[in-house]
Amino acid sequence: MSFLDTLRQWDKAVTCVDRQDLPEALSIFLSIQEPNSKIYFDIGCLHLLNQDLDAAEKAFDCSIRKDEHLAVAFFQRGMTFYKKRRFEESLADFQHAFRALRGNQLIDYKALGLRYKLYACEVLHNMALAQAQLGDWEKAQENLVKALDYKTEAKLNIIDRALQSTLKQKPFKPVEFPSKVLFKPNKHYVAELEKKDYLGKAKVVASVIPQDEFSGFAPLQPQVKDGPTCPKEPEVLRALEGEPHTVLFEFVPETSDELAVVPGNIVFVLQKGADNWASVIFNERRGLVPYNYLERLEISLASKQNEGIPRPPNRAPPTRPERKQGLRRDDSSGNVMDAESTNKPLIVKVRFTFTFAVSVPPGSPYEILIEKISNKLNLPSTAITLSLTAEVTGQSVINANTEMESVWSCASGRHITLWCDTKEETDGKPQSEIHLVALHSYESSNPEDLNFQQGDTITLLSRVNQDWLEGQCNGNTGIFPASFVEEVPVNDQ
Repeated sequence: MSFLDTLRQWDKAVTCVDRQDLPEALSIFLSIQEPNSKIYFDIGCLHLLNQDLDAAEKAFDCSIRKDEHLAVAFFQRGMTFYKKRRFEESLADFQHAFRALRGNQLIDYKALGLRYKLYACEVLHNMALAQAQLGDWEKAQENLVKALDYKTEAKLNIIDRALQSTLKQKPFKPVEFPSKVLFKPNKHYVAELEKKDYLGKAKVVASVIPQDEFSGFAPLQPQVKDGPTCPKEPEVLRALEGEPHTVLFEFVPETSDELAVVPGNIVFVLQKGADNWASVIFNERRGLVPYNYLERLEISLASKQNEGIPRPPNRAPPTRPERKQGLRRDDSSGNVMDAESTNKPLIVKVRFTFTFAVSVPPGSPYEILIEKISNKLNLPSTAITLSLTAEVTGQSVINANTEMESVWSCASGRHITLWCDTKEETDGKPQSEIHLVALHSYESSNPEDLNFQQGDTITLLSRVNQDWLEGQCNGNTGIFPASFVEEVPVNDQ
C-alpha cells in the first residue's frame, strides 16, 4: 500500500471515530497493510475500548517495535497489563515510560498529531499503584513522594489522595488514557489528497457535428482504399439557431441594444426587420446590427470545388507600427532589450557559514555592498572580508580599493556569487564559535534535521527560534531542538 493510500485510510478511520462509528473505524485500521507505530497505537486504543485486552496488547507490542521511544505506547500497554492483573509487567512498562520522559515534567504529543500530554507524575502514580498491588507499599509511597517533585497544580489532588491511600494500605484508582483520543495524520498532507483541476473542462464552441460534446484528441480516421469517384459533399455548417452571416464593415454601437462587430466576424441572424436592422447573436450575446453590413454565408461548399486557388483580397497593407521608445537593441547579441531592465537590481549570493542573498543596484560602489551584507549578518563592516573565490587571495579580495566595475563584470544573468569571511571583530579579538553538547540523542527522518548522539559536540550556526537551532556536527548541517543541548562554557572549549 502506498503512502497516499495509507494516509487516506488513516484519515477515513479517524473520521469514523469522530462520528462514534467505532466498528467501522477498527475495520478500516485493520485493512491498512503496513501500519506505522501511530496507527498500531490507535488500533490498540480501539481494542481497549472494546475490552479486547489480548488484541490491545498485540497492537501496543507492534507500536513499540516500530518506535521504541514512544512513551505513551508503553503507558497504554502498562494499563493493558494492569487490567489483565499482570502487575509485574505493568510495573515494567510504567518504568520504561518514565525513563522515556528523560527527566522532563511532561511530553506534549500535539506536534505528532495526538492531543494529549503525558505527565511524569501520572506515570509515577501508576507505578506506585502497580507496586501496591504487588504488596510493596514502601516503594509505592517512595514513588508517590517522588511524583510530588514532578506534579503540577492540576495534578496535585491525585497525588495527595494516592498518598493517603498508601498510608492506609488501600489500593487507589489508576490514571487512564482518555478514550477516543487517537493519533491523527498531518492535516497538511490530508489537504493534498484531494485532486485539483487546474485547467478545468474544455467546452465545445463550434463543430460540424450537431450536439457535439467531445473535447479531446480524436483518433486517426480509417483510410478507404476504394474511395468514391466524386468528392463527398462536405458537412453543412449548422448553428443552434439563426442563419450565418459574415460581417463586411465595422459597426460601432450607439445604444445599449446594439452590438459591436468588426469585419470577418460570423454572426447568426435571428430576425430581419423592415427597417434594415437585424437581430443577431455573436459570442453568446444578442443585439441589433444593420443588415447591409452583413453578407450571407454559404453553408454548402460544393459550389466552390472547382474554383481553384482564390485570389488574395484587394486590401492595402497595414501601416508600419511605430517603434516603442522603451526598447533598444543589444549590440553584443543583437537581441531587443527593454531599457527598464537595466535598472533591475543585481542579486548577490553570499556564501558564509550559511548562504544568503542581497540585492544591490547595478554598478553599486563597495560601500553600498558591504553595508547590505553587514546589516544581514548584524556585524560591523570592518569584521567582514569579501572574496570572488572560495580561497581568499590578494587578487580575489574585495575591499574599498577594488574597482567594482571588474567585480560586476563577473555577474551572469544579473546574478553573482561572493564568499564572506569574518575572522576579526571590531575590538581585534578573534571571533569565537559557540559550541553545544548534546544532552540526549536526536534522530529524525526529516532531511532538514541534524542527527546526533548523546555527548556529541555541535557548532552553533544560527538560532531559528526559541525552540529550534541550526548547527553542524560530524560534517552534517541541520536544525535540532534547543532543549536537547546545552552550551559549553568558554573556559571548557
